[in-house]
Order: sequence, then C-alpha cells, then structure tokens
Amino acid sequence: MPRAVILTNPTAGKGRGARMRDEALPRFHGAGWRTTVLTGRDADESAHLAHVAVAERPDVLVVCGGDGMVNIGLQAVAGTPVPIGILPAGTGNDFARYFDLPLGDGAAAAARILEGSRRTVDLARIGERYFGGVLAAGFDAVVNERANRMRWPRGQLRYSLATLAELRVFRPLRYLLELDGVERQVEAMLVAVGNGPSFGGGLRIAHGAELDDGLLDVVLIKPLSRRELVRTYPLLFDGRHVSHPQFERHRVRRVSVACPGIVGYADGERFGPLPLTVESVPAGVQVRA
Repeated sequence: MPRAVILTNPTAGKGRGARMRDEALPRFHGAGWRTTVLTGRDADESAHLAHVAVAERPDVLVVCGGDGMVNIGLQAVAGTPVPIGILPAGTGNDFARYFDLPLGDGAAAAARILEGSRRTVDLARIGERYFGGVLAAGFDAVVNERANRMRWPRGQLRYSLATLAELRVFRPLRYLLELDGVERQVEAMLVAVGNGPSFGGGLRIAHGAELDDGLLDVVLIKPLSRRELVRTYPLLFDGRHVSHPQFERHRVRRVSVACPGIVGYADGERFGPLPLTVESVPAGVQVRA
C-alpha cells in the first residue's frame, strides 16, 4: 500500500488547515493509501516532524497549510526522492497556484495528489535554506513586514491595504546587485528574485518565470511616483506590468542583493536582512500534482 505523511498547520486560514486535512483523509483511504497524520505546534516542531517523516521515505509528504507550511516541507524533501503534495489552506497559497491546485477544498486537492503525476521543478537556495516562490527585497518586503503584523483582513486584501499604507512614506532604494558575477548599482522601488512567478496571493511580480528552466528571474521596478505606483499595482495581478518602461528583468543562475535596512522575504517567510545571495537549484524537488 502506498503511504502518505500528512503534516498540518491546524491554525492556517483560521482553522481551514484542519478542516481541509479532514476532508482529504477519506480520499486517501478510499484510494487504498495508508496515512500518517502529524501536527506541529509551531514552525520548529513542524520542521522536525517533516525531516523525520522524509527520512522514512513515504510515497509523498503532504503539507496542509499556506506558503509557510509549504516552505517547511520543501526544506525536508529538497534533493530527496520524496515528492511533496499540497493541501492549500493558507492566505497566499502562491506555490499551490503554480500548479493550479484547488484552494479551500481538501477533497479536490487530495484527488490532485492521488491522480497527478510527479513534476520535477527548480528551487532557489539562500545558504542552506530553500524557497520555491519569490524573494521580496524592497517595497514588496516592507509591505510583507506590515502585512504579517496585521490581524485583519485575510487574503489578498491584507496585502493591498499594507501596500497603500506603505505608499505614504516609501522612497526608492539604492541596491548593489551581482548578477552571475557582474556588479551593478541601481536605484529601484524593489528587487524581487523569482523561482516562480507570483507572491502575495497571486501578485505576478515575476510574470513569465518558469519553474523548470534552471534560472532565476531578477525583477527590478525602477523609481516611480506614488501616483504611478498606485496605477501600476493592479497590473501585477495579470502580469501586464512587464511592459512598463520602469520594469527590468534579468535571468541568471546566481544573484546577490544588497541594500541597507531591508529584510528579505521568500514564500512569505522572513529570510533575514540583506545582503542575501540566491542560487538556482535545478530539478531541486518533485511535486505530486
């Protein structure tokens, strides 16, 4: 019998994680799978449980939660033959969106895991830590810091309100970049490094980024007025911002990003203050979707 380990963040989506897990379990059992259900009390315990589970080589490690929970799972399965499956129950769910997974429906998401094939995709790595989505390192990171402090509202509206709040005081930043060994100084509103195309619940900042090309998409939004930034913001939802004259993209295997006072976020998680160096990890993980 195939075996799935299901690791849940029960508080994801204000309890949606536990509900989605409970919706998913009958699908696994009905398909003849054995399941081991694990629940971490916090991120550290969840990470420990994930690594112990993967060491036993289940047929899939299923994470039930948001992008933060997916990020925990990625640390455990990266570079191993164990694929990751996702029951998306968080606020942003960007990694799940890359695979067009059903949001908020545990049974439907479980069916995608059970019926789907394995897809091998790239990861990005900072030191020994991986991410699957986008590193935010500018206005977007400042917005992320504010959004993470907000208790209300949920979902994309939280990021939108945080964006409007930060617009009042934000100024362009001066960056030092190293793109595949070539240094460049630039003034920009933000620098984002995409393994995948979106962050923040569907904002396609790195629109066009491919999950399996072995490259990182380094995106710059060069200085804009507040009014122009407000006008440009809605374009991020479908990627139309890539035609803006202040948009710039570089595709590289390795990038270092330095800017005083800015903290980098990836997969919605705090990765630490800049400077940070990001490397592409081709074929770094298998996703069962």
